[in-house]
Amino acid sequence: MRIGQQPGGHGFAGGPSHPEHDGSAGGTEDGHRDGSAEPAKSASRRALALVMAYVALTKPRVIELLLVTTIPAMLLADRGQVQPGLILTTLFGGMLAAASANCLNMVADADIDKVMARTAKRPLARGAMPVSHAFVFGVTLGIVSFFWLWFTTNLLSGILAVVTICFYIFVYTLVLKRRTSQNVVWGGAAGCMPVMIGWSAVTGTIGWQAVVMFLVIFLWTPPHTWALMLRYKEDYQAANVPMLPAVASETKVTKHIVLYAWATVVATFALAPGSGVIYAAVALASGIWFLVVAHRLYAGVRAGTPVKPLKLFILSNEYLALVFCGLAVDSVVGWDTVSQLLS
Repeated sequence: MRIGQQPGGHGFAGGPSHPEHDGSAGGTEDGHRDGSAEPAKSASRRALALVMAYVALTKPRVIELLLVTTIPAMLLADRGQVQPGLILTTLFGGMLAAASANCLNMVADADIDKVMARTAKRPLARGAMPVSHAFVFGVTLGIVSFFWLWFTTNLLSGILAVVTICFYIFVYTLVLKRRTSQNVVWGGAAGCMPVMIGWSAVTGTIGWQAVVMFLVIFLWTPPHTWALMLRYKEDYQAANVPMLPAVASETKVTKHIVLYAWATVVATFALAPGSGVIYAAVALASGIWFLVVAHRLYAGVRAGTPVKPLKLFILSNEYLALVFCGLAVDSVVGWDTVSQLLS
């Protein structure tokens, strides 16, 4: 498998020199250099770097999944209606919960993050702040998310947020991740919870549609994650973390990717009775696209030709976004559902 990697970096350019003092910056009237500005500038940079390190602890890009799945779940729960205020408050509470889980995950994984090249620049891996500070930050975010969701939506949504955080940390990170190659399969349940929180925020209950959406994301998570891990399997081997691509052949991994891709697409069709033709068309078209790419990856590995697993990883994000955006549009339009059309 030939896969490239592009290093990145950041640079800082110095300020212009003052012409009246032979190129020295920050000169005074008597020609002596005034160095008081530099410590202040350095302090502000350090403060900004620390703030950005705390932001990085929350894994902002991972939180994007929350937006992709929570909003459509809320729109489907209130089909034909849109409540912007409720959506915004639920998203904020959900983002706090996700940020808490991600932060505490980094606390628990600080040791292996130092070993893996992909994660070596994470805040705790490079010592940007004490681990104890990150732990307090993560716990605080979780507490705030619970009370925010309780006061702005309902108690059930707050409880589901806490359950999500606890499951991700205590079940996936501390138990499953380092003990079984099926860690992603079962641990992925934490990433499915935003649809439950969104649905419960609207209805105060958990409907069958929320369960199906949960199942869709649950089945989608393994092929999505394994495609990324195929690219970084050496990292997991070095850290002694038994992710499936680190302990199984590429043929076996890609075969499992195909099987879970099929299961995901089939699960999306289970939502059709409670949605309309817009969603059904999007689910069908995007599902075929997803399956074609998954099968090509498997065929390439079996044939021994160079493959690009990151292509499937990126496409799987786009696939899930298409399915749930189609669901959101279908829900806002509010046409008759497929079950109504067939009755």
